[in-house]
Amino acid sequence: MPTGVAIRDVREQLFGAAERVLLRDGPSALTSRAVTTEAGCAKGVLHRHFADFDAFLAELVLDRIQRIDGQAAALRAAAGTGTVEGNLTRALTDLFGPVAVAIVALVISRDGLRARLRQAEITGVPLLSQGATMISSYLADEREMGRIAADADVEALALTLIGAAHLLFADGEGGVLLAGGEGGVPEADAVHRVVTTVMADVVQRRLL
Repeated sequence: MPTGVAIRDVREQLFGAAERVLLRDGPSALTSRAVTTEAGCAKGVLHRHFADFDAFLAELVLDRIQRIDGQAAALRAAAGTGTVEGNLTRALTDLFGPVAVAIVALVISRDGLRARLRQAEITGVPLLSQGATMISSYLADEREMGRIAADADVEALALTLIGAAHLLFADGEGGVLLAGGEGGVPEADAVHRVVTTVMADVVQRRLL
């Protein structure tokens, strides 16, 4: 790797390589050597910028968590527009991209990574927990606008939506396989059907 390359550029190169390995070969194949080989750089490059491999993986997960902030802002901006079910369908589809689903599997499979994330005060299952917060905040806005029932339990609804969507996207038959990706992303209709079922009793229908 050329000298003088900005640290952030190195991080992004290594993160991108890790995501490609994760998607192609699954969590068990993700090693420091696999990442540096994929990135086309010497193994020592990773260890010059990160204390160890679990520290590198923790930074990868934290980087993905930060991206949810932008998704959350876009979802909350959509409150009061379109349909509640349509907004939720798009948000869940964006949240559960192939990389995000694979990273959830990675976190579950590595004790050392989970320990590092706890040190960073990341609780629950990363990405799923932040996704639930994003959904509940949006639903609270819609409740304030009267588009869902005033007594709707937005936290419970958010957890249900996140859990159902994760199962749908991580399923080997209808979604992205956790260890290699031979499945396919679920059709939008399948996601919408799950959302509509979960939200059926709380969405307020306006009579014309």
